[in-house]
Amino acid sequence: MKRATSASARAETKSERLEFRVTPSTKRVIQQAAAVSGLSAADLAYEGARRVLSEHEHMELTEADRKVFLEALLSPPKPSARLVSALKHHATEVE
Repeated sequence: MKRATSASARAETKSERLEFRVTPSTKRVIQQAAAVSGLSAADLAYEGARRVLSEHEHMELTEADRKVFLEALLSPPKPSARLVSALKHHATEVE
């Protein structure tokens, strides 16, 4: 099976090290995933970390949520008295 690696991972020299303890069942799962994917355990961890970060950076909204979000952007509510007071307080304390 052909090994899949990202271009940035191929361009860098592997000089850093991570070590961690896992349960025997976790180790088996990682080894199986590495065997099936053709990636090393390190590359598999890297791809998993990239996927987590990508999911964190991108948000998918339902149609209803999208409508509410866009309405709030296009017609924002007037600031409450507490918010105005907090902003004034912040301006005097920070600046």
